Amino acid sequence: MKKIDEYQGKKVLVMGFGISGINAAHLLVKLGANVTANDKATPKNNDIVDDLKADGIKVITGDNPISLANEGFDVVVKNPGIPYDNPLVAAFVKQGTPIITEAELGWQIFDGHLVSVTGSNGKTTTTTLTQLMIAENAKYQVKYAGNIGISFSKIAEDLGPDDTLVTELSSFQLLGAPTIHPHIAIITNIFSNHLDYHKTRENYINAKLNITRNQTKDDFLVINWDRDEWQKIAQRSQATIVPFSRLNKSHEGSYVEDGMIYWRGQEVMPTKDIRLIGPQNVENALAAIAAAKLSGVTNDAIKKVLTTFSGVRHRLQYVMEYQERLFYNDSTSTDIEATEVALQGFDRPVVLLAGGLDRGYTFERLVPYFKKHVKAMIVFGECKDKMKDAGNQAGVPVIESENAITAVPEAWKLSEPGDVILLSPANASWDQFPSFEVRGDKFIEAVEKLTGKKEQ
Repeated sequence: MKKIDEYQGKKVLVMGFGISGINAAHLLVKLGANVTANDKATPKNNDIVDDLKADGIKVITGDNPISLANEGFDVVVKNPGIPYDNPLVAAFVKQGTPIITEAELGWQIFDGHLVSVTGSNGKTTTTTLTQLMIAENAKYQVKYAGNIGISFSKIAEDLGPDDTLVTELSSFQLLGAPTIHPHIAIITNIFSNHLDYHKTRENYINAKLNITRNQTKDDFLVINWDRDEWQKIAQRSQATIVPFSRLNKSHEGSYVEDGMIYWRGQEVMPTKDIRLIGPQNVENALAAIAAAKLSGVTNDAIKKVLTTFSGVRHRLQYVMEYQERLFYNDSTSTDIEATEVALQGFDRPVVLLAGGLDRGYTFERLVPYFKKHVKAMIVFGECKDKMKDAGNQAGVPVIESENAITAVPEAWKLSEPGDVILLSPANASWDQFPSFEVRGDKFIEAVEKLTGKKEQ
């Protein structure tokens, strides 16, 4: 942990009692700040509030009182999910109070080697693969943190100058991280996500590009080269560009040619040996390989990781096989693109469980994938009628169910030996579940209840 004094004696407001907010509040006390912690909800767990108060932190719950904007705070550390049009946040913006996220605070105290990953899809898998690959050859600590569910600042406290931290960073986190400077940055892809938060696609792209804002030619931006738009986006960085390409569009970094993965002309391994399924995981592997090779990792270490790693929970996660049916949990597919790539990963008939929060869009784009890969669908949630329309257009039998839990026995009835039963909702979970993680966990529980087996 790097010693800094910029918070000594400063008044800091922490907004949000998530894991990152709680860790940030306690860290700020260590850094000498006068901290107030605020959450719009009242925590059900009183220990959270008691621990904050025991550390000398003033706690305000049950509201975001606008009066806090008049209390002379020097800095606001905002939960990334709180939008900037929140009345209290907007008041701080208007008066020019600096607003950062916990990722920025983590960066300020970190003095090791930083690798950061962002993108619309594949962030967590790429982050995990990168951390595992670098750790295979490392003499010092190699950890991961960030949007992957582990507080950046908490991990940064325990790392020294020789250690490496691989961070997954969302667009929300990056908006409040003005000085973050990874030596290696990765952009897995950029689709049209979170427009309810960012308002426009250009705003969303700009938020993602904050990952490379402070990079120089001595740093590296690893970026997907398979779309013209992403190649143009790369031109906005000052870093040395390292492309990765599943479609063999560049040989300057990692790429696939005739079923073989290469790094700058050198064979690494066949794509068929990657344990993770699907073209999206080939891309995730290519991104991780580029970062690993830039970090001095050997091919043997890369192959060891890619032939043994079976996946991140909720991300096209293999759950089990039962009576010749394969169950997969892809609850993290909260947009159309993610479900597209998930379906392309299977050469078996798929019984698809899909639906969720209605964000106003329809699903015609999925019709060709339904025609090619899906034998039957069970739809649920706010957007089930729109999802059903797409299934009907594809000529796929569609059954309605209440949610991702009740859909499991319905999917079983429609399946046959050799089929895949896949939860890949193409929608956010918030109409019925607090997070995609909860949705995925409940799906797995339903599979376990149906089969009488535990996930593998």
